[in-house]
Amino acid sequence: MSDATAKTGSATTDPLLLEVIRNGLDTVADEMALILMRTAYSAIIRDSMDYSTAVCDAEGEIVGQGLTTPMHLGSFHDAMHHLIREYDGDIRDGDIFIGNDPYLASGQHLPDIYIIKPFFHKARLEGWATTIAHHVDVGGLVPGSNSIGATEIYQEGLRLPFLKLREDGVDDPKIWRIVAANVRVPHLVLGDLRAQVAAAEAGVRGLDELYTRFGADITRQALADLHDLAERMARHHIAAIPDGVYRFTDHIDGLGDNPVPIILNVALTVSGDTIVADWEGTAAQVKGGINAPLSFTKSNVYAALRSVMPQEMPNCHGYTRPITVRAPEGTLVNCTLPAPCGARGITGYRIIDCIFGALAPALPDRVTADGAGGSTLPTFAGQHEGSPFVFSECIMGTWGASRDEDGQDGVPHMGSNQSNVPVEMIEAGYPLRIEYYGLVPDTGGIGRRRGGLALRRDYRVLTDDCFLGVRSDKRAFRPHGLFGGGEGTPSMNLVTDGNASTVLPVLPTAPLTLRKGALFSHVMAGGGGFGDPLEREPERVRDDVLDGRLSREAALRDYAVVLTPAHAIDWDATRAARAERECVS
Repeated sequence: MSDATAKTGSATTDPLLLEVIRNGLDTVADEMALILMRTAYSAIIRDSMDYSTAVCDAEGEIVGQGLTTPMHLGSFHDAMHHLIREYDGDIRDGDIFIGNDPYLASGQHLPDIYIIKPFFHKARLEGWATTIAHHVDVGGLVPGSNSIGATEIYQEGLRLPFLKLREDGVDDPKIWRIVAANVRVPHLVLGDLRAQVAAAEAGVRGLDELYTRFGADITRQALADLHDLAERMARHHIAAIPDGVYRFTDHIDGLGDNPVPIILNVALTVSGDTIVADWEGTAAQVKGGINAPLSFTKSNVYAALRSVMPQEMPNCHGYTRPITVRAPEGTLVNCTLPAPCGARGITGYRIIDCIFGALAPALPDRVTADGAGGSTLPTFAGQHEGSPFVFSECIMGTWGASRDEDGQDGVPHMGSNQSNVPVEMIEAGYPLRIEYYGLVPDTGGIGRRRGGLALRRDYRVLTDDCFLGVRSDKRAFRPHGLFGGGEGTPSMNLVTDGNASTVLPVLPTAPLTLRKGALFSHVMAGGGGFGDPLEREPERVRDDVLDGRLSREAALRDYAVVLTPAHAIDWDATRAARAERECVS
């Protein structure tokens, strides 16, 4: 079947009109995303962009996605179906719903709050405008509510089943008051919730414009055809992957001061035009906040597989129909009550990394070597000038190398699509000073294509009794290379207070308090390399040295490239050095 056949199939809607409506849906979702970003109060939403938007059909299936966080988007399905089941017969125009709990609302973790508004056209429920945003605090044991040391979800903060934040167009003040009473920085949290409401209202207006322009019957049919189109395209591209069982095992370094490695194991079975992702063999859920609900696991599997398919794939749930996710209950990737989930993002990143690792033998031209392992999430909190503050951000990041390109650096993990908070915004809003922010030489995994460089960020604390929390990884289990490429360098968390320096665990479970003047330095892991380093062109090695990405010593040690004092390539010495290495190997 050709790509063109996969796209056309037996759709009822005219293909040109279908493309217009498809782009219209994505535009509505993107407008929602822009409104949310521009009206948000907190840095983690406004600057880090840790949020997502989507529009759904009447059944709660995504039909358009904003250019936001991939690891969020696939989980709208379970949350929407949960809401629709719970409120069947009690969904009205003018309602707005709020929820966050992984067990009571099929949510992801408590800081990620859904704000969802139904769309009615001529008194008939036709769709939904949906948002999810990571709130800077929802209460619980620690500021920021990403408590790695929590042993049950009851310790993690405010749990919200799906409730009506607005009913028949009238806000429920009791819910707003409950939220405000349970969070450390209510002005930020309530402001961000209002930004989500504004985005959802804009989504409903955008959907109404589409339905009014094209008519309800035509638009409704187009949504069904988009699901079918996405399914046909997904099956077409899955069928191009050789049948087989592709396995991969990855690790999270472990919790606390004495970490025990936590295993993630996946078996991808490709059979014809279907894929099964089976997580049998993954570690049991842990007494720490890194457990992933099943909805989040499915979302990350969908995101990873979507990334190896063509860009023109419609952004709707139909593409997931050929994909089955199996995860045993009570495991890290399908946790059960009361497992805590506050820092489950690190597990989501590792789920995607596992899928890429499994696919590498089948699709060597479409996956990269391992990257930094996802964002690091530092949180600083305390009192400043008589008021509480909580600052969290998602530090990105670097990629592993691909078959044809060096690893990208200073970019997010593909599961997040987020951003580092600008230095100026941090220093203007919080008692923190950024004293180093940049790439670290000699940290990319060696290979014919080099891994991306590690990123370093140093924070000087300018107030006493400052809480520090950090979620990171990839120290003991460094980013792997592919096809002869080397590992990236490990991550590091270091606190310096006066003349004393302390290395922190990658996932500290005990609260940390810093004095004024202390320095927290975080170095991310470097990306893995791809291919034999002795096949790397000497000109590329020289350019890396000139750019400050590689030292002269590393050029010789890792690539057998000899440079003159003027940074020219000594070709005779280089050929001799490489010939000697090849003889030894």
